[in-house]
Amino acid sequence: MTSPHPSPLRFRRLLLTGAAGGLGRVLRPRLKSRCDVLRVSDIAELGTAAPGEELQPVRLEDRAAMRALLEGVDAVVHLGGVSTEQPFDLILQANIVGAFNLYEAARVQGVRRIVFASSNHVTGFYRQDEVIDARAPVRPDGHYGLSKAYGENLAQFYWDRHGIETVSLRIGSSFPEPKDRRMLATWLSYDDLERLVVSALTAPGVGHSIVYGMSANTTSWWDNTAARHLGYAPQDSSEPFRAAVEARQPLIDRDDPATQYQGGAFVRTGPFD
Repeated sequence: MTSPHPSPLRFRRLLLTGAAGGLGRVLRPRLKSRCDVLRVSDIAELGTAAPGEELQPVRLEDRAAMRALLEGVDAVVHLGGVSTEQPFDLILQANIVGAFNLYEAARVQGVRRIVFASSNHVTGFYRQDEVIDARAPVRPDGHYGLSKAYGENLAQFYWDRHGIETVSLRIGSSFPEPKDRRMLATWLSYDDLERLVVSALTAPGVGHSIVYGMSANTTSWWDNTAARHLGYAPQDSSEPFRAAVEARQPLIDRDDPATQYQGGAFVRTGPFD
């Protein structure tokens, strides 16, 4: 299917969900230059609206409120939801019911492009001695990874059935700098995060594309060749931090599943009572 609505380089109104979260706070000021109006949403405190912003707190599991949230929106950057491994009932409401509500609202309101914050934890049970791409079968490492795999399937369905384009970003570890040796492979700088999201918003035709969110790290477990059509070109690398990271973590326990699998500590989180 070819999109009849090529994505513009600038939008009238963008929606950023999860705007009060860690990455939402990073992207909120950066996305404003890409639109006339930035609508921001979260259930946490959003502060005061900056010029050109609209504050609209909404719970993702509230279907009617989600439809109102997407009214008049050209494109969505969806970071909202639970972002850590949690009991399934918490994941279910925000990440599964909430994702369905988002896509149904997009269909009803005529939104044509969604940037979906998926996660590397969709494939967390691949080993760290493997290099995979987005065509590899999913191997979620927990409830959180399962919910993101559902979100990717939802995105594919809404593209196939309704022509809503999505770029699913399997985000690695986006922090000011890598914290440990695993993050030497998974690190995504804030500047590269912005480049990735802007590429996902403005690439002329994406259908449903999946791309791993990582910087140009020397160590890498993920091959983004299949997503080159997005035009994402990372400029940063974890390499300048390597010496400091390895000094802090000179030894690793090779019997620890967190050092064997790409998902790190997520592979051994839970079960929850």
